[in-house]
Amino acid sequence: MNRYCAFFAVLLTLWLQAFAAWGEDTDAPAISYFTDKQRGWFWYEVQPEPVVKKLPETVKPKPVPPADSIKAQPKPPTVVPAEPAPLTSAWLRKNLETYLNKAIDEPTHENVAAFYYLQRAMMDKAERFTHTARYVVMSDPQLDETVRRPVATYAVNEANRQANVMADKALKDIAGLAGILFFFRSDCRYCHVQAPILNMLANAYGFNIYPVSLDGLPMPNGLFGNFKTDQGQAALLGVEQTPALFLMKPPRQIVPLSQGVLSLEELTSRILLAAKESGWLDASQYQTTQGIRSTPMLLPATGSINSATAQDPLALIQALQHSAQTGGVP
Repeated sequence: MNRYCAFFAVLLTLWLQAFAAWGEDTDAPAISYFTDKQRGWFWYEVQPEPVVKKLPETVKPKPVPPADSIKAQPKPPTVVPAEPAPLTSAWLRKNLETYLNKAIDEPTHENVAAFYYLQRAMMDKAERFTHTARYVVMSDPQLDETVRRPVATYAVNEANRQANVMADKALKDIAGLAGILFFFRSDCRYCHVQAPILNMLANAYGFNIYPVSLDGLPMPNGLFGNFKTDQGQAALLGVEQTPALFLMKPPRQIVPLSQGVLSLEELTSRILLAAKESGWLDASQYQTTQGIRSTPMLLPATGSINSATAQDPLALIQALQHSAQTGGVP
């Protein structure tokens, strides 16, 4: 009887160990023998290995090849400018100094003669150009400067005489439209010498002089005693130095002439220019007062000559001539 009890005790122990081994699998719920009795008593049953999930492989960057292994990009071919043809003006400008330096450093007969022959060739080309240029200019009145202003002495004298006549007439006409605004100071010595010139201008052409004293005092020479005291007009006109002269045409046109001493000739010249720029004097009349004959100007409109015309000498001449015919005088 005791033998049977010992047998059952050992059997019970083995059964408990097997049951404990099954319970160690914590991932799956414990399976009761009574629900899986068909498997029997397989104490040494091999359990399947767990499935290991593989992580997605990361894309490894491609290795960068060393700098030495990278092939250099081919450089574009260097464009060598074409050499100018021998004895052209471009060739002479480039090479004449080289021949001169060679003749100085190595003054052999051949080196010195070569330089002088090239210099002679350059002078001959210049002489040929001069003759052609003289003929072209004298055959085209739009290019001949003697048409605008003569160079012969007797003709220059006549042009100057006509210019003086026209200038006197123009100045008298301007004097009927505008007067001279004269800012001065009693202690300004330059104002003292400018006042007699203004007096001559008034007597010769009839200009009215409007004197304004900046310090409220008269000039010691007694000229222009009927002055007005400055009430801020000088600051409005930007007077910084005296004497200051302005051409004033009523009611509101005021044109600056100078802030400094002017001779009578320079003063009348500036009055004529100011009148021309202000539209009181015609451009053709102004040119006549300068001893210059009025001629059309070669000033084409912007964009009227394209690049193709500019590359063709005959087409360029015709385009400039057309602009002179339609443009009129300045």
